[in-house]
This record gives sequence, C-alpha cells and structure tokens, in this order.
Amino acid sequence: MIDEIELDAQERMEKSITALKGQLSKIRTGRAHPSLLDGIQVSYYGADTPLRQLANIITEDSRTLALTVFDKSSIQAVEKAIMQADLGLNPMSAGTTIRIPLPPLTEERRKDLIRVVRNEAEQGRVAIRNIRRDANSDIKELLKEKEISEDESRAGEENIQTLTNEFIKKVDKMLSDKETELMEV
Repeated sequence: MIDEIELDAQERMEKSITALKGQLSKIRTGRAHPSLLDGIQVSYYGADTPLRQLANIITEDSRTLALTVFDKSSIQAVEKAIMQADLGLNPMSAGTTIRIPLPPLTEERRKDLIRVVRNEAEQGRVAIRNIRRDANSDIKELLKEKEISEDESRAGEENIQTLTNEFIKKVDKMLSDKETELMEV
C-alpha cells in the first residue's frame, strides 16, 4: 500500500516537472525557438486554433523564426495573433512565409524574466511539496486505520521526503539553467 502511495507521488511530481519545463520553455531568451509560439491561438474560420496546426514553424537563424502558413487566406489572422500574444514580437510577411525577428533582450527585461522564472520555479516547488503533504496524509490515514505499523509509516514518510528532495533539486537545476540562459548575451 505504501508502495502505491510512493509511486503515485512520484508520477505526480514528474508531471509537475513536465509542467514546469513547459512554462519555462515559453519564456523567451535571446534565442529563437519554435516553442516560443506554442501558446498562441489563431482565430481561424471562427474557431481558436493552435498556431502549430496552421503553420510550419522553423528556426531560420539564432534570432529569426520562420513560419510557412498552410492556408494563404489565414496569413493576416496569424500575424494578428502573434502581435496580440504580447511576446514583443513583430512578424513580417513575405508571401506564404512570415518571418519573426527576435529583438535582443535589454538588461532590464532580462531581470524581469529572471523574476518570472524564479516565480515559476517556486510554484513548481510548492506543487511538489503539496504532493508530499498529500502522500504523507495518506500514509497517516493507513496508520490510523491500523493497516500499517508505525515503522512502516515512518519509512514511507522518509521515502516520500527523499523523493521530494530529489524533485526539488531538479527544479533548482532547471531554474539555474534558465537563469544562465537568460544572462547570456
């Protein structure tokens, strides 16, 4: 029973790490990366459609993204959606291709982004600690119902704590990597 609780906690912590990776990938560094445009929805024939379904996104060089729009009639809608996404990007269209040059980050903007990254990492840590709390309360419930002994309970809580420490280290590593990436010129 404790093994099931530990396995569930580990799976949930891994999902938290995956979610954090997704959040951090959306934060723009100085480099062009197709994932910058992942969250953009385009109004296409009255329905909000993910940009990836309407265009092929590639990195042309380190500071330029290129989108090849599948349907020529949707080019204006794609440009409008990119501008409204509040990413500070200015798309330029040339036929069916839209080029998006990424402006260099200012020192002030880098510091703002680092603040955002630290906040995201803290939310990841909180999520992991909440999972630990849930797992520990499940273990205490088993102890209260006398389905496990106190020794098993203590060992289970120690395993959960070890797991928590391991995942918090992963969050800290992701945070330091992203901070380093943001500070590179």
